Amino acid sequence: MIDICKNILMSLTVKKWLYLIVLSLIWGSSYILIKKGLIGLSPIQLGAIRILMTTMILFVVGYKSLRGLTKEHWKWLVFTGFVGTFFPSFLFSFSETKIDSSVVAVLNGLTPLFTLLIAFLFFQKKVKHKQVIGVIVGFFGTFLLVAQEFSIANSGDASYALLVVIAAFCYGINVNTLKYKLEGVAPMAIALANFIAISIPALILLLTSDFPWTSFYKTPLVLESLGYILILSMFGTAFAKVLFNQLLSFSSAVFSISITYLLPIVAIAWGVFDGETFGGIQYLASLFILLGIYLVTETKKTKE
Repeated sequence: MIDICKNILMSLTVKKWLYLIVLSLIWGSSYILIKKGLIGLSPIQLGAIRILMTTMILFVVGYKSLRGLTKEHWKWLVFTGFVGTFFPSFLFSFSETKIDSSVVAVLNGLTPLFTLLIAFLFFQKKVKHKQVIGVIVGFFGTFLLVAQEFSIANSGDASYALLVVIAAFCYGINVNTLKYKLEGVAPMAIALANFIAISIPALILLLTSDFPWTSFYKTPLVLESLGYILILSMFGTAFAKVLFNQLLSFSSAVFSISITYLLPIVAIAWGVFDGETFGGIQYLASLFILLGIYLVTETKKTKE
């Protein structure tokens, strides 16, 4: 019996880390896909098309999962749809018109710090002294990174980095809400309901944009961008959302968002490969942010 329990715990540990690595590879690649998608699309068009594509993909494979959802569930599902997907989708799209994808990925590392702060302020989660230090260190790294952006670009462009900080804050709200208000709801149901809730406003935004409806198939740049967004929607949004919700269902909120350890490494590698410059103060700032994340998310193994 003891051996069986050990095997179950071991398999769960392996499963958690497997999910974490796969999600890091997928989401770490999302930033370069957004950058490529902006070649032929505006930020509004990219965000809206990404949401609509993902909604269709999830509906085809998961419409049966919506059965059994209550009004109370839908209230929080609509809320997390906007906070966890709708607003960040557009914030990231706009930010990458001015900021390198690698910098955006590192700034998104603030998510665990915001997750901890929100859990402490609104969900009565106890915070250790080490975690408080982690928040301070992480925000110091963010200050360095944003300051560096202001030094290498005009202030108007560098201010777009603040959009990523807002998106990370939205993610922090989303993770806590999913964990404390929607625990027990199927991961697929959460993902699909989120996208159904935000699909109508996304459609309105797309229809009111200047998307070339009658000639997009004749425009190589638009077609190329749509291809990148299709990949992003299938893997970086639809598949990854369900995978993350599954990880959150059998792991802690803190462990789940520790994906931000590995995600920037993947994104920076893609960025450098694509010709982006990343060095000096940016690496130092990234180390401070990662150290802050480590201090915030480190817990005893027995609690995971």
